Amino acid sequence: MGKVDQSQVGVFVSYVNLLKHSVWTWVEGDLFIPEDWFNEVHAQLRKDLGIPDDLRFKTKIEIGLESLNRVIANGVPFEVICFDGLYGRSEWLRSQIQQSNHIYMAEIPCNTNVYLSKPQLGVPEIVQGKRGRHPKRLKVLLGQQPIKVRDLLNSGDLKWLRVRVRNSERGEINDAFAMQRVWLRYEDKVVEEWLIIRKESAKKHSYALCNASPDTAIQKLAWWKCQRYFIERANQDAKSEIGWDEFQAQKYRAWQHHLSLTTLACWFVNATVNLF
Repeated sequence: MGKVDQSQVGVFVSYVNLLKHSVWTWVEGDLFIPEDWFNEVHAQLRKDLGIPDDLRFKTKIEIGLESLNRVIANGVPFEVICFDGLYGRSEWLRSQIQQSNHIYMAEIPCNTNVYLSKPQLGVPEIVQGKRGRHPKRLKVLLGQQPIKVRDLLNSGDLKWLRVRVRNSERGEINDAFAMQRVWLRYEDKVVEEWLIIRKESAKKHSYALCNASPDTAIQKLAWWKCQRYFIERANQDAKSEIGWDEFQAQKYRAWQHHLSLTTLACWFVNATVNLF
Protein backbone atom coordinates (compact mmCIF):
# COMPACT_ATOMS: atom_id res chain seq x y z
CA MET A 1 0.00 0.00 0.00
CA GLY A 2 1.13 3.53 -0.73
CA LYS A 3 1.92 6.08 1.93
CA VAL A 4 1.61 9.86 1.88
CA ASP A 5 4.03 11.63 4.19
CA GLN A 6 5.32 15.13 4.81
CA SER A 7 8.43 16.26 3.00
CA GLN A 8 10.19 19.41 1.86
CA VAL A 9 12.13 20.36 -1.27
CA GLY A 10 14.76 23.07 -1.40
CA VAL A 11 16.73 24.73 -4.18
CA PHE A 12 20.36 25.40 -3.22
CA VAL A 13 23.39 27.22 -4.60
CA SER A 14 26.83 25.85 -3.71
CA TYR A 15 30.23 27.53 -3.96
CA VAL A 16 33.22 25.44 -5.06
CA ASN A 17 36.84 26.62 -5.11
CA LEU A 18 39.66 24.12 -5.55
CA LEU A 19 42.38 26.46 -6.81
CA LYS A 20 43.88 27.61 -3.51
CA HIS A 21 41.85 25.68 -0.93
CA SER A 22 39.43 22.79 -1.15
CA VAL A 23 36.10 24.51 -0.53
CA TRP A 24 32.60 23.27 -1.30
CA THR A 25 29.74 24.74 0.68
CA TRP A 26 26.19 26.03 0.43
CA VAL A 27 25.84 29.79 0.01
CA GLU A 28 22.16 30.26 -0.87
CA GLY A 29 18.86 28.45 -0.99
CA ASP A 30 15.11 28.72 -0.84
CA LEU A 31 12.09 26.53 -0.26
CA PHE A 32 10.14 25.17 -3.22
CA ILE A 33 6.39 25.21 -2.57
CA PRO A 34 4.14 23.27 -5.01
CA GLU A 35 1.66 25.27 -7.06
CA ASP A 36 -1.34 23.54 -5.47
CA TRP A 37 -0.44 25.10 -2.15
CA PHE A 38 -1.35 28.54 -3.46
CA ASN A 39 -5.03 27.78 -4.12
CA GLU A 40 -7.91 28.60 -1.79
CA VAL A 41 -8.12 25.03 -0.49
CA HIS A 42 -4.71 25.44 1.17
CA ALA A 43 -5.25 29.01 2.42
CA GLN A 44 -5.64 28.00 6.07
CA LEU A 45 -2.68 25.62 5.90
CA ARG A 46 -0.48 28.41 4.49
CA LYS A 47 -1.56 30.60 7.38
CA ASP A 48 -0.89 27.87 9.96
CA LEU A 49 2.62 27.30 8.59
CA GLY A 50 3.46 30.99 8.43
CA ILE A 51 3.87 31.21 4.66
CA PRO A 52 3.94 34.95 3.77
CA ASP A 53 0.77 36.30 2.15
CA ASP A 54 2.72 37.94 -0.67
CA LEU A 55 4.60 34.77 -1.61
CA ARG A 56 3.68 33.47 -5.06
CA PHE A 57 4.34 30.19 -6.83
CA LYS A 58 7.71 29.91 -8.55
CA THR A 59 9.23 27.00 -10.40
CA LYS A 60 12.49 25.49 -9.21
CA ILE A 61 14.20 27.12 -12.17
CA GLU A 62 12.86 30.56 -11.23
CA ILE A 63 13.90 30.04 -7.61
CA GLY A 64 17.34 28.94 -8.75
CA LEU A 65 17.86 32.07 -10.83
CA GLU A 66 16.68 34.35 -8.01
CA SER A 67 19.04 32.63 -5.57
CA LEU A 68 21.89 32.91 -8.05
CA ASN A 69 21.19 36.61 -8.58
CA ARG A 70 21.40 37.18 -4.82
CA VAL A 71 24.80 35.48 -4.76
CA ILE A 72 25.98 37.73 -7.60
CA ALA A 73 24.57 40.85 -5.93
CA ASN A 74 26.50 40.00 -2.75
CA GLY A 75 29.77 40.00 -4.68
CA VAL A 76 30.68 36.32 -4.41
CA PRO A 77 33.46 35.78 -7.01
CA PHE A 78 33.19 32.85 -9.39
CA GLU A 79 34.33 31.72 -12.82
CA VAL A 80 31.51 29.54 -14.10
CA ILE A 81 27.97 28.52 -13.13
CA CYS A 82 27.31 24.76 -13.19
CA PHE A 83 23.91 23.12 -12.92
CA ASP A 84 22.34 19.72 -13.49
CA GLY A 85 19.97 18.57 -16.21
CA LEU A 86 16.79 19.83 -14.54
CA TYR A 87 18.07 23.38 -14.87
CA GLY A 88 20.38 22.87 -17.84
CA ARG A 89 17.57 21.86 -20.18
CA SER A 90 15.87 25.23 -19.63
CA GLU A 91 16.57 27.49 -22.61
CA TRP A 92 15.10 30.36 -20.61
CA LEU A 93 17.59 29.91 -17.76
CA ARG A 94 20.54 29.61 -20.12
CA SER A 95 19.41 32.75 -21.94
CA GLN A 96 19.09 34.68 -18.68
CA ILE A 97 22.62 33.76 -17.62
CA GLN A 98 23.95 34.56 -21.08
CA GLN A 99 22.35 38.01 -20.91
CA SER A 100 24.01 38.62 -17.54
CA ASN A 101 27.42 37.99 -19.19
CA HIS A 102 28.28 34.94 -17.11
CA ILE A 103 29.57 31.56 -18.26
CA TYR A 104 27.50 28.45 -17.61
CA MET A 105 28.16 24.73 -17.83
CA ALA A 106 24.68 23.24 -18.21
CA GLU A 107 24.04 19.51 -18.09
CA ILE A 108 21.50 18.48 -20.75
CA PRO A 109 19.53 15.32 -21.61
CA CYS A 110 20.90 12.98 -24.26
CA ASN A 111 17.97 13.75 -26.59
CA THR A 112 18.75 17.47 -26.86
CA ASN A 113 18.72 18.65 -30.48
CA VAL A 114 21.68 20.59 -31.89
CA TYR A 115 22.84 21.68 -35.34
CA LEU A 116 26.32 20.92 -36.64
CA SER A 117 26.26 23.95 -38.95
CA LYS A 118 24.57 27.29 -38.42
CA PRO A 119 20.90 27.00 -39.42
CA GLN A 120 19.33 29.75 -41.46
CA LEU A 121 16.15 31.16 -39.94
CA GLY A 122 13.50 32.88 -42.00
CA VAL A 123 9.88 32.96 -43.07
CA PRO A 124 9.33 30.44 -45.89
CA GLU A 125 8.47 31.95 -49.23
CA ILE A 126 4.88 31.85 -50.40
CA VAL A 127 4.36 29.06 -52.90
CA GLN A 128 2.26 30.27 -55.80
CA GLY A 129 -0.96 28.35 -56.17
CA LYS A 130 -0.72 26.69 -52.76
CA ARG A 131 -3.82 27.07 -50.65
CA GLY A 132 -3.92 27.77 -46.95
CA ARG A 133 -2.48 30.41 -44.69
CA HIS A 134 0.67 32.19 -45.65
CA PRO A 135 3.63 31.33 -43.38
CA LYS A 136 4.47 33.98 -40.79
CA ARG A 137 6.62 32.19 -38.23
CA LEU A 138 10.37 31.78 -38.42
CA LYS A 139 11.52 28.35 -39.48
CA VAL A 140 14.82 26.67 -40.27
CA LEU A 141 15.32 26.97 -44.01
CA LEU A 142 17.30 24.95 -46.59
CA GLY A 143 16.13 21.65 -45.14
CA GLN A 144 18.67 21.67 -42.31
CA GLN A 145 17.90 19.05 -39.68
CA PRO A 146 19.10 18.90 -36.07
CA ILE A 147 20.73 15.87 -34.50
CA LYS A 148 20.32 14.50 -30.99
CA VAL A 149 23.53 14.78 -29.00
CA ARG A 150 23.54 11.05 -28.23
CA ASP A 151 23.60 10.28 -31.97
CA LEU A 152 26.92 12.09 -32.30
CA LEU A 153 28.54 9.11 -30.58
CA ASN A 154 27.95 7.07 -33.74
CA SER A 155 29.01 9.75 -36.19
CA GLY A 156 32.73 8.99 -36.04
CA ASP A 157 33.50 12.72 -36.19
CA LEU A 158 34.22 13.27 -32.50
CA LYS A 159 37.80 13.72 -31.33
CA TRP A 160 38.35 12.33 -27.84
CA LEU A 161 40.87 13.62 -25.35
CA ARG A 162 41.66 11.96 -22.02
CA VAL A 163 41.76 14.49 -19.17
CA ARG A 164 42.60 14.09 -15.49
CA VAL A 165 39.40 14.78 -13.58
CA ARG A 166 40.44 14.54 -9.92
CA ASN A 167 42.02 12.33 -7.30
CA SER A 168 39.90 9.72 -5.58
CA GLU A 169 40.34 7.05 -2.93
CA ARG A 170 41.18 4.62 -5.74
CA GLY A 171 43.67 6.91 -7.45
CA GLU A 172 43.40 9.43 -10.26
CA ILE A 173 40.24 9.57 -12.37
CA ASN A 174 41.00 10.12 -16.04
CA ASP A 175 38.03 10.26 -18.41
CA ALA A 176 37.68 10.80 -22.14
CA PHE A 177 36.07 14.04 -23.34
CA ALA A 178 34.88 15.25 -26.72
CA MET A 179 34.17 18.92 -27.47
CA GLN A 180 32.43 20.37 -30.49
CA ARG A 181 30.97 23.72 -31.46
CA VAL A 182 27.24 23.37 -32.14
CA TRP A 183 24.27 25.65 -32.80
CA LEU A 184 20.94 25.75 -31.01
CA ARG A 185 17.75 27.56 -31.86
CA TYR A 186 16.39 29.83 -29.13
CA GLU A 187 12.98 30.91 -30.42
CA ASP A 188 13.84 33.60 -33.00
CA LYS A 189 17.64 33.41 -32.81
CA VAL A 190 20.46 30.94 -33.27
CA VAL A 191 23.19 30.58 -30.64
CA GLU A 192 26.58 28.92 -31.03
CA GLU A 193 27.85 27.01 -27.97
CA TRP A 194 30.22 24.32 -26.84
CA LEU A 195 28.90 20.78 -26.56
CA ILE A 196 30.94 18.77 -24.05
CA ILE A 197 30.59 14.99 -23.91
CA ARG A 198 32.14 13.01 -21.08
CA LYS A 199 32.62 9.25 -21.37
CA GLU A 200 32.20 8.02 -17.81
CA SER A 201 32.11 4.32 -18.68
CA ALA A 202 31.73 2.10 -21.73
CA LYS A 203 27.97 2.65 -21.80
CA LYS A 204 27.55 5.90 -19.89
CA HIS A 205 28.02 9.38 -21.33
CA SER A 206 26.98 12.77 -20.00
CA TYR A 207 26.40 15.94 -22.00
CA ALA A 208 26.63 19.65 -21.29
CA LEU A 209 26.36 22.99 -23.08
CA CYS A 210 28.72 25.87 -22.35
CA ASN A 211 28.60 29.45 -23.63
CA ALA A 212 32.34 30.05 -23.18
CA SER A 213 34.25 31.67 -26.03
CA PRO A 214 35.44 29.51 -28.97
CA ASP A 215 39.09 29.86 -27.90
CA THR A 216 38.51 28.38 -24.43
CA ALA A 217 41.04 25.64 -23.64
CA ILE A 218 39.74 22.09 -23.93
CA GLN A 219 41.23 21.20 -20.53
CA LYS A 220 39.35 24.06 -18.89
CA LEU A 221 36.04 22.96 -20.40
CA ALA A 222 36.64 19.42 -19.13
CA TRP A 223 37.52 20.76 -15.67
CA TRP A 224 34.35 22.84 -15.51
CA LYS A 225 32.30 19.88 -16.64
CA CYS A 226 33.46 17.89 -13.60
CA GLN A 227 32.80 20.48 -10.88
CA ARG A 228 29.26 19.32 -10.20
CA TYR A 229 30.78 16.42 -8.27
CA PHE A 230 31.78 18.88 -5.55
CA ILE A 231 28.35 20.51 -5.62
CA GLU A 232 26.92 17.10 -4.76
CA ARG A 233 29.58 16.79 -2.04
CA ALA A 234 28.34 20.06 -0.56
CA ASN A 235 24.79 18.68 -0.51
CA GLN A 236 25.95 15.45 1.13
CA ASP A 237 27.98 17.26 3.78
CA ALA A 238 25.09 19.58 4.65
CA LYS A 239 22.78 16.60 5.12
CA SER A 240 25.08 14.13 6.82
CA GLU A 241 27.68 16.16 8.72
CA ILE A 242 25.86 19.43 9.45
CA GLY A 243 22.39 18.04 10.17
CA TRP A 244 20.21 19.43 7.40
CA ASP A 245 18.41 16.09 7.09
CA GLU A 246 17.39 16.24 10.77
CA PHE A 247 15.03 19.19 10.26
CA GLN A 248 11.59 18.35 11.67
CA ALA A 249 9.79 21.68 12.11
CA GLN A 250 6.94 22.75 9.82
CA LYS A 251 6.94 26.55 9.99
CA TYR A 252 8.19 28.51 6.99
CA ARG A 253 10.37 30.75 9.17
CA ALA A 254 11.86 27.72 10.94
CA TRP A 255 12.91 26.32 7.55
CA GLN A 256 14.62 29.61 6.67
CA HIS A 257 16.36 29.77 10.05
CA HIS A 258 17.58 26.17 9.76
CA LEU A 259 18.91 26.92 6.27
CA SER A 260 20.81 29.97 7.55
CA LEU A 261 22.38 28.02 10.41
CA THR A 262 23.26 25.09 8.13
CA THR A 263 24.91 27.40 5.60
CA LEU A 264 26.92 29.17 8.31
CA ALA A 265 28.00 25.82 9.74
CA CYS A 266 29.12 24.66 6.28
CA TRP A 267 31.25 27.79 5.91
CA PHE A 268 32.71 27.35 9.39
CA VAL A 269 33.68 23.72 8.73
CA ASN A 270 35.32 24.62 5.41
CA ALA A 271 37.22 27.54 6.94
CA THR A 272 38.40 25.42 9.87
CA VAL A 273 39.56 22.53 7.68
CA ASN A 274 41.62 24.87 5.52
CA LEU A 275 43.40 26.33 8.56
CA PHE A 276 45.08 23.02 9.38
